[in-house]
Amino acid sequence: MTVDDLRLTHIPDVTAGMLIRRPACEVFQAFADPAVTTRFWFTKSTGVMKPGAVLRWDWEMFGVSAQVRVQEVEENRRIRFTWDDENPTTVEFRFVPWREEATYVQVTESGFSGSGDEVVARVADATGGYYQVLCAAKALLEHGVVLSVVLDHAPPEGLEL
Repeated sequence: MTVDDLRLTHIPDVTAGMLIRRPACEVFQAFADPAVTTRFWFTKSTGVMKPGAVLRWDWEMFGVSAQVRVQEVEENRRIRFTWDDENPTTVEFRFVPWREEATYVQVTESGFSGSGDEVVARVADATGGYYQVLCAAKALLEHGVVLSVVLDHAPPEGLEL
């Protein structure tokens, strides 16, 4: 196979998921309330996830931020938003109860644009990022452990690879 043989038949979406052994109301709250979310994902937010909110999320350690436009929130079930001003995408978090004390979190991101190479790179990067966030949320909610996976996913400044 050569690069010339590679063709996309549709724009790929990101999908990621993780079982978190806590009730759906607790897991939902962890993603809706920045007082909790800032312990495992971004470092700062201008507010809670509620329909119509326009928020700014900051990752202060990287000097980056994102504008988040909350489209829909179904308490304990779903959060849907768009983000990124230049090439906006839509993200949906679904919180599916499983048995009495567990929740499957399913993340889907869609609407990627750009060249085929750019889309594939963004989808791959986002997929890895969501798994880091889900693992960090799982560690916090199940074990009270704050993982620094979001902070530590990139080589530290000055490290030569």
